[in-house]
Amino acid sequence: MKVRLTNLRLPAEAPEAELKKAIAHKLQIKRDDLPGWRILRKSLDARSKYDIKFVYSVVVTLPDDPKLKKKLAKRKEIEEFDPKHFDDPEPGTQPLEHRPIVVGTGPAGLLAGYYLARKGYRPILIDRGFPVKERVPQIRAFDRQQAEHDNENNYLFGEGGAGAFSDGKLTCRMTGPDVDWVLESFVECGSRESIRYEHRPHLGSNKLPMICRNYRRKIEALGGEYRFECRLEGFQIDDGQVRGIETSSGVMTTDHVILAIGHSARDTYEMLHSMGMPMQAKAFQLGLRIEQPQENVNKWKYGQDRYLDLLGAADYTIVAKGQPDLYTFCMCAGGTVIPSISEPNQFCTNGMSNSRHDTKFANSGLMVTLDPKHFGSDHPLAGVELQRKFEAVAFEIGNREYHSPIQRAKHFLKKSSIIGETSYPSSYQRGTVSCDLRQVLPTQVLQGLDQGLPIMDEKMKGAFLKGAMLLGPEMRGSAPLRMDRDRVTRESPGIRGLYPVGEGAGYAGGIITAAVDGLRSAREIVRKYAPATG
Repeated sequence: MKVRLTNLRLPAEAPEAELKKAIAHKLQIKRDDLPGWRILRKSLDARSKYDIKFVYSVVVTLPDDPKLKKKLAKRKEIEEFDPKHFDDPEPGTQPLEHRPIVVGTGPAGLLAGYYLARKGYRPILIDRGFPVKERVPQIRAFDRQQAEHDNENNYLFGEGGAGAFSDGKLTCRMTGPDVDWVLESFVECGSRESIRYEHRPHLGSNKLPMICRNYRRKIEALGGEYRFECRLEGFQIDDGQVRGIETSSGVMTTDHVILAIGHSARDTYEMLHSMGMPMQAKAFQLGLRIEQPQENVNKWKYGQDRYLDLLGAADYTIVAKGQPDLYTFCMCAGGTVIPSISEPNQFCTNGMSNSRHDTKFANSGLMVTLDPKHFGSDHPLAGVELQRKFEAVAFEIGNREYHSPIQRAKHFLKKSSIIGETSYPSSYQRGTVSCDLRQVLPTQVLQGLDQGLPIMDEKMKGAFLKGAMLLGPEMRGSAPLRMDRDRVTRESPGIRGLYPVGEGAGYAGGIITAAVDGLRSAREIVRKYAPATG
């Protein structure tokens, strides 16, 4: 039988090998008699700055003994463990005439393609951008003001999608076998094994390109294909059934398309709307990015320097209840503020950090969820136009050079007109421009910031706003629309063979949730159809 042990606590400085002793003690058996076990979850309890601990949950395989079972049933924090099994259907019986096509190679498209390839469907993955190896030098050149913005080769488009340079956080609220399968696939493609149980796993923006390449190698080895610089431009549909796609590289014949375009392919949104694809405006996240000295965050969370050496740069997650709520998003400890731009003459921020978290800055999104009633229109693409409106203002403020608008947090809260400092401490590489950031956000979002920032600072005992800078706007926290789809088949209503997935379709909010969403649609193709033989 298998049992789960919870609330196993070790000092932060204790090696993980000490966990075996703690497990044996809780089960009241000798350490040498301890059978197989593995970690299910590892999290950090930093409530006491003088006694920070790691907290573990583990699963242990024990002899199937009724007496032992009865004995353990009386113990706190020990329970039988019967996990759900991963739904991995055998291929269906309906023949596929053509190979499935996956549009987009971000987390949703990548995991859909990986699952299809493993099941023998030889998918074709297309991406409007470039291979990740070619994305890196272009992005670096842009950051250093040595290159112009490239509409197809940037932080948002190309192999790995926006996820390839979005810090690599694998945190999500979902649990279960689908999440486990996705995490296991990351390990298969080069991630460290501990991401399977860490409470807040983080890969690092420097590690993700290699992982993306490893996925590609495995997919190609299984008969799949990648086609880069291949932008989706239209569909061929006959009697409500997808028959092919029109791309910048020509027409491709297929009956099944997994649409994983990401949350910033605005021209594709417009094409899909014009062809009559059902979609609705939905609430989305927007706000600013805050940047603080990382040492302030470390002192608040750890209290003692010895913990910094053990645990690395500290992070945080904070919610300030209000009208509306303000919450942190994509916190990057020891990170960098980056441009999140998919169109020319627009400006938007995001954050990232490498695996070492080794800059002197902490940064995080400060987000408010904006309801469609504040979009100014009931058009499905009204949220996109609202994004464009404020991103265009930010571009003008930034000297039309993709410099970031910036303001001291204390001046923002005081609604101060103090502008004109020539230099601000910031990790943003292309340069910053002092301004009143209230110009780049809707009124409803400003209300959330005005109410929430003092609350967040109080929760962090003054460490949140001390020396803090605000940059922005930050508009790409989630998609401002949702594409309709059938709950069972996961296809777009009235368009058989079209499967909208991931953040771009409005069904996910991070790397793991997007990956799981892509996996689930790929699985429905497998469940119903047999692989194409041609």
